[in-house]
Amino acid sequence: MKIKFLGAARTVTGSCYVIETNQVRFAVDCGMHQGSDAIERRNLDVAPYDPARIDFFIITHAHIDHSGLLPRMVQHGFSGPIYATEPTCDLLNILLLDSAHIQEVEAAGKNKRYARTGMKTDARPLYTTPDAEAVKPHLKTRKYDETFSPAPGISVRFQDAGHILGAAMVELFIEENGETAKLVFSGDIGRPHQLLMKDPTPVREADYLFMESTYGNRNHKGEQESLEELASAIRYSYKNGEKVVIPAFAVERTQEILYSLHLLLREGKLPKDMPVYLDSPLAIKATEIFHHYHSYLDGETQTLLKNGEDPLRLPNLKLSVSTEESVRINETREPAIVISASGMANAGRIKHHLRHNLWRPGASIVFVGFQAEGTPGRRIVDGAKKIRINNEDIAVAAKVFTINGFSAHAGQDQLLDWLKDFQTKGMQVFLVHGESAAQDHLASLIREKFGLSVTIPDYLEEIRLKPGKQIEEIKPPVAAVTQVNLSPLLADLKTKLDDVIGKTEKLQTLSAAQQAEIADLLKQAAQKIDEVKNRG
Repeated sequence: MKIKFLGAARTVTGSCYVIETNQVRFAVDCGMHQGSDAIERRNLDVAPYDPARIDFFIITHAHIDHSGLLPRMVQHGFSGPIYATEPTCDLLNILLLDSAHIQEVEAAGKNKRYARTGMKTDARPLYTTPDAEAVKPHLKTRKYDETFSPAPGISVRFQDAGHILGAAMVELFIEENGETAKLVFSGDIGRPHQLLMKDPTPVREADYLFMESTYGNRNHKGEQESLEELASAIRYSYKNGEKVVIPAFAVERTQEILYSLHLLLREGKLPKDMPVYLDSPLAIKATEIFHHYHSYLDGETQTLLKNGEDPLRLPNLKLSVSTEESVRINETREPAIVISASGMANAGRIKHHLRHNLWRPGASIVFVGFQAEGTPGRRIVDGAKKIRINNEDIAVAAKVFTINGFSAHAGQDQLLDWLKDFQTKGMQVFLVHGESAAQDHLASLIREKFGLSVTIPDYLEEIRLKPGKQIEEIKPPVAAVTQVNLSPLLADLKTKLDDVIGKTEKLQTLSAAQQAEIADLLKQAAQKIDEVKNRG
């Protein structure tokens, strides 16, 4: 069998693994690439997927970095079934529509901005609302621990990944040439003992394990410590009469934050007169889906609900559905908590809340999830002094909190604890869904502790697997065959800069307003060059 890595290879987004046997071609996950412009350009190229030749998809969970290109696949000829758990299918129906809407709005906004400057552009969304709606007829639900056969020679079983509602690990049995190999795709492995979710299911056997490694080089803070840090952010901004802004993914992270605020309110650490705004129509819909699937939640949550105590419904919770309601949040000057999407601050309403609050010294910005390279959230966490939001440079003066204890991903020790349950000798491990530093560190620990063979695939790498034999590389990683030549770009930049310097005297004869505009442009250019320098 052949496996091609179309995403989540040396990155944490774009999860997709295309598997081809002598009878069938299918894929596990179909995620959108998110982060830098270079990473996001991968979404445009459907050729490596060849959607019309994919027989079916298996989706581990509903997060967009695992499912967000499904409308694009249907748009380009995919016509088969998409298998997922029942909660995942319900969440996909709202998440994909939201993703399409965001892209439509951003494309329209780009065209409008260019039109105002007299420039022509034809920005188009990656896919549209009708494309997202076209995915629904393809969705086929399956339960945890139910074995099904989507094609001859293929058997699949979902296990609870403990990550978000309905998230699954995939046990995949492939029979080929009289031999059966077992592949396990971990999906995103959940953090044990997190609120709402059950613990990840242990898996005992696999010939090949494709394992996430998001936090392969660090552990999370303890749950109680994270709760105290959230309380500290609330105290800080409440005392200063400002807002606590929490960028949060609409699914699971928002619900866990609501649960945490419920616990703080019960302990007297959330002021009763401090409103909590849930400003995300998507998160509001997702929370209702959580209410619908009580049996998927952990025992403690089920007990609370049976006793009439709903940890997702705070007495001071205000739901913002319309744009007008969202705008009014920033027109009020009362201290408040604002939970809004997206979790990496790269789309949606959260950008407006950051624009209104990031520059306020008394405000708090609380990051409660992973921030991918190239996203605004990552730049803030890494200490940026200014962030560009909606074509405006915003100073970072608010107090920034990074609370990884709320992560839905297992930390380093928790990943290793899950891995130690495997009993198969000679199992080969592939680390996916992680950045290079995390993967390299985790790989060395796995080799040292378990003596297992560990491979870290690259984007577009293609390999052949034969049970009992060495991995055979069919196609080298894209990094080995395509490299951006920076020299001519830098030479061109130097030429243009020299030309500007040569015109200094002439520029200084312009009006004060024109000179101020030029100064702003030069400051923006200098900031971009500083970003390049810091990566070197």
